Amino acid sequence: MAALFNVDFNTSDTQLDSTGLVNAVRGADVLVSSITDRIDSTLIGQLPESVKLIAQFGNGFDNIDVEAAHAAGITVTNTPSVLTEDTADMAMALMLSVPRRLTEGAQVLLGDGTWPGWSPTWMLGRRLGGKALGIVGLGRIGTAVARRAKAFGLSIHYCGRSRKAPQIEEPLGATWWPTIEEMLAHVDIVSLHTPHTRDTFNILSAERLAAMKPGAFLVNISRPDLVDEDALADLVASGHLSGAALDVFEHKKGVNPRLLELARANKVILTPHMGSATLEARIEMGETVIVNIRTFLDGHTPPHRVLPEGRSPI
Repeated sequence: MAALFNVDFNTSDTQLDSTGLVNAVRGADVLVSSITDRIDSTLIGQLPESVKLIAQFGNGFDNIDVEAAHAAGITVTNTPSVLTEDTADMAMALMLSVPRRLTEGAQVLLGDGTWPGWSPTWMLGRRLGGKALGIVGLGRIGTAVARRAKAFGLSIHYCGRSRKAPQIEEPLGATWWPTIEEMLAHVDIVSLHTPHTRDTFNILSAERLAAMKPGAFLVNISRPDLVDEDALADLVASGHLSGAALDVFEHKKGVNPRLLELARANKVILTPHMGSATLEARIEMGETVIVNIRTFLDGHTPPHRVLPEGRSPI
């Protein structure tokens, strides 16, 4: 960026409040934001008129009021695609970790380095092969997860707004369910890969979580607001669900204390938003941000423009 533009960096890498963000972009044409920057309608109304582009460093853009930006004549972009394979790897790692109790097992040796020794019934988990995986949202990341899961012997099920073409379904052996309720009752693991919209907010509500197959697992590396966390905690604690792995969290003041308690009891696995945390992904994210900025400043539509819900890119 510094080679192409005049840039002011947040070198402390700490989150700026609204006043700090507004002051930081005075005289700037572009704000390069990340998911920790809360860019709501109030902040957008305070941005200098010079700011015409918010170039998000990330795939998700839940932190930006895209409608308010659009109304103010500010273009918003993100960095999709480059995170697909790394995020799918993370989802698969969590999918393995929960039923096989990998985190719990790794902690056994962290005391004095000893362990009780092998026995037929100690640290029993659940086999992955032969189980049914239900994917909510068979997009880029969902499809990449499905490819990996199929190699581990899981059958692939999915639901979404529409059925995928045969050339996508057939290599995966994927079964489409017209409603999420129908799918939840038939799968052993549910993995979420859908954006946060008005329609997907709390898509796994208390009622839908309760409708999951007894003993099922949940994996969420997608968006925090897709899951009713308190209901999830209730169902894991009661034993209706065997566990969960979460890389994102809805709770606004850190991780939900009830989920932390369950994690300490080895009922759930919590990771700190690591889905895209590879060196390769972060470099490609930065390169994509630069492409979006360069294209915009050259007077063209950026390749990764984000529009308000319901608006056509034309």
